Amino acid sequence: MPAVRGDGMRGLAVFISDIRNCKSKEAEVKRINKELANIRSKFKGDKTLDGYQKKKYVCKLLFIFLLGHDIDFGHMEAVNLLSSNKYTEKQIGYLFISVLVNTNSDLIKLIVQSIKNDLSSRNPVHVNLALQCIANIGSKEMADAFGTDIPKLLVSGETMDVVKQSAALCLLRLFRTTTEIIPGGEWTSRIIHLLNDQHMGVVTAASSLIEALVKKNPDEYKGCVSLAVSRLSRIVTASYTDLQDYTYYFVPAPWLSVKLLRLLQHYPPPEDPGVRGRLNECLDTILNKAQEPPKSKKVQHSNAKNAVLFEAISIIIHSDSEPNLLVRGCNQLGQFLSHRETNLRYLALETMCLLATSEFSHEAVKKHQETVINALKTERDVSVRQRAVDLLYAMCDRTNAEEIVQEMLNYLESADYSIREEMVLKVAILAEKYAQDYTWYVDVILNLIRIAGDYVSEEVWYRVIQIVVNREDVQGYAAKTVFEALQAPACHENMVKVGGYILGEFGNLIAGDSRSSPSIQFQLLHSKYHLCSPGTRALLLTTYIKFINLFPEIKGQIQEILKADSNLRSSDAELQQRASEYLHLSVVTSADVLATVLEEMPPFTEKESSILAVLKKKSGRMSAQEAQKEARQQSKEGVSASATLNNTEKTPNAKVNVSADLLGLSTPPSNQNNTQSNTGVLVDVLGDLYGGGTATQNGTSGITTTNSLSSNSLTSSATNNIKKFVCKNNGVLFENDIIQIGIKSEYRQNLGRIGVFYGNKTSMPLQAFSSSVSMDFQQQSKVIIQVKPVESTIDAGAQVQQMVNVECIDDFEGLPDLIVNFTYGNVPQRLSLQLPLSINKFFEPTDMNGESFFARWKNLSGPQQECQRIFKGSTMESANIKTKLIGFGMQLLEGIDPNPENFVCAGILHTKTQQIGCLLRLEPNRQAQMFRLTIRASRDTTSKNLCNILSEQF
Repeated sequence: MPAVRGDGMRGLAVFISDIRNCKSKEAEVKRINKELANIRSKFKGDKTLDGYQKKKYVCKLLFIFLLGHDIDFGHMEAVNLLSSNKYTEKQIGYLFISVLVNTNSDLIKLIVQSIKNDLSSRNPVHVNLALQCIANIGSKEMADAFGTDIPKLLVSGETMDVVKQSAALCLLRLFRTTTEIIPGGEWTSRIIHLLNDQHMGVVTAASSLIEALVKKNPDEYKGCVSLAVSRLSRIVTASYTDLQDYTYYFVPAPWLSVKLLRLLQHYPPPEDPGVRGRLNECLDTILNKAQEPPKSKKVQHSNAKNAVLFEAISIIIHSDSEPNLLVRGCNQLGQFLSHRETNLRYLALETMCLLATSEFSHEAVKKHQETVINALKTERDVSVRQRAVDLLYAMCDRTNAEEIVQEMLNYLESADYSIREEMVLKVAILAEKYAQDYTWYVDVILNLIRIAGDYVSEEVWYRVIQIVVNREDVQGYAAKTVFEALQAPACHENMVKVGGYILGEFGNLIAGDSRSSPSIQFQLLHSKYHLCSPGTRALLLTTYIKFINLFPEIKGQIQEILKADSNLRSSDAELQQRASEYLHLSVVTSADVLATVLEEMPPFTEKESSILAVLKKKSGRMSAQEAQKEARQQSKEGVSASATLNNTEKTPNAKVNVSADLLGLSTPPSNQNNTQSNTGVLVDVLGDLYGGGTATQNGTSGITTTNSLSSNSLTSSATNNIKKFVCKNNGVLFENDIIQIGIKSEYRQNLGRIGVFYGNKTSMPLQAFSSSVSMDFQQQSKVIIQVKPVESTIDAGAQVQQMVNVECIDDFEGLPDLIVNFTYGNVPQRLSLQLPLSINKFFEPTDMNGESFFARWKNLSGPQQECQRIFKGSTMESANIKTKLIGFGMQLLEGIDPNPENFVCAGILHTKTQQIGCLLRLEPNRQAQMFRLTIRASRDTTSKNLCNILSEQF
């Protein structure tokens, strides 16, 4: 709001002072209501109010509105102020209209007429106020009303420079609302030639407008290239005294320089040799100035100079045609890798990632390999370490692959948990892409599983199996290596999956050694069986039936396992079916038939590796430009994932014969080499690809709470993210200057497992470390929580994991308390947090049609079975709403509700005592920014509990 001078609007100053001195919310509301009544009476009863008084009262209404109170009068008085010839009165009128007048208002015609009057005024101040108001409102109605006036104002020779500047920015705002507002033809050339304007403010505003126009229609505005290069040349060759009014800390027009460089990046290098040469001279000059001693020690000077430098390097990378400039840019960035400014190191690493993809600068980037590796070990900022990982990935080739992969593996052991999954994908891609000896590739992937098993996605361990199947020269080594890896006391479940498949397929290649005899292989695998999830157990049962074919001498041992009640009478239908079918197969078939059914796995069909696509999806940072550069690099190297090895894509919901499924990884129908089974039994391909069925990833719950540090805490700031876990499984739960606590969880029916990661962010060890999880006394009998002990010391920069197993016995409320105690620098620390574990974690999504849904909805009509909440929403976007509902754990039923704006869901809550059916209906009122949430459940109080949890998310 405008400043209140001592000699003007004293009443406003007194009113603001009164509001600030209120001791309570009630006192503030009382004072505001009194003022509103006074203003209302003045507007209604006093017909002699002058412009000053109207301005004062309108200004008070603005202040009240900004405090969060609704204003339903005063609009006409604000419109009247527009006709005033005094700047301050007209300014307040426009400000009120920009903030408070709806475009559907009855006053809009009066407002439009007042704006038109001011646009045609000979007073540039009035014209600028009108343009600012149009831009602030920025509606389609404003675009329709002034779509012809503003372009004329912009290109007219009679328009003053300050008005042209505002007109360009106003037109840009309206263009973002209605792209048809700017005519083509002769207007194109007239707008482009604004880059030649003598007034730098006009050029700066026009650059923003032209860049937006270029994005929509680059061909029509390609004439801007030569003018942009010419203007850029004049700026970079000027001294800071030549452009004194537009020089910022000795850097001539840095903002305009950056805008022009970005504008040029929408086009390929200029075809005209003269223009291209002039652009290269500009870029060369910018690189030269970067080497000059700084003219000021102020941070503003270095920021301005580096902003221009980084944008210049961006256009050099974009052009990718000037080897000298690319290498010079790389060398300049290399100097920043050891700079004391964290942001500069970050930007240097990020930009060098792009330079690494150019054939002209790749070798120059590789010269900084040691510096980048050192950054992994010494950087305190995780985002900088992330960029260092990205750069190592980008600079990797056949000459340095083994060294870089090893360094990334070393770092992975202590890496922040938030970047581990992406690192695993990158290591897997590099190992496959540059493997000259595939025994090395097998070693790398098994090390990945050993170091970061929780972050090894299905695509990664599928891929190593596909490679081993397709390469006979590595099969024996893979069997031997995975057999040794399985002997570790603490063996990750993903290692068991890989071991189960490879030994079941190629265990005979190492069976001649007494140390890895068939019986020992079987006993080793089965010793892991009871520790695994049902999906992995299903895969191991498939391995056992393979063993019967490979090693008939242990057939009896395996049949005893298949006969066990824990398998034949398992509550898991997949395990029960497999045990029964495999037992029957081993009993009724002859050795020849069994060998036919379980013959060797055929090679996988040749397709591009899916790991790279997964990495792009995970990182979300690959632009079209980067993708093009990567394709160019791969073309240069003559290497691609598909040329290296074969692959098979997953085929959801496909059915295959048991002969394929028995081989561990079911082969999709596209593989025509499958032997047809005589059993006629069909098994879902997901059985082994996902290990016996895909576990539903329910949204992780979290209820709003307050996490507090003890009074002994040494940190001044901390972040607490409990609420976001309602619709997420993984993330950072708590972080301050000392410690980062992360969560990774999974749930299946009424059971759950939560991994709590404690990361030491300091250079000192955290000692006497302990943590405990407890539930409210009244809820203890409803959820069983088992917490495994955690290490008592967390070394500097290290991370430890604590597993928490949970079992839902009955419908419960609230969150468990998580108490963390440790000593940092001989000062005791205590964190009182909450574990994100609430009842909706145990949802199973349930699909149903409209008829079933509404029949069930009608049956759940008891007063205690339904809970309804009406609340204001912070987001009304359908995509965000769907994401939250799916993350909450229920099945989103599309096209069920008669009103397509509504959302309906269904799910079953699994507890040990019962299963609770739940239905949900969410009705958004987009105009009012409100939601009505209704949940019905087959058990009393459950709907209320779920309503409380979910309504907090919107």
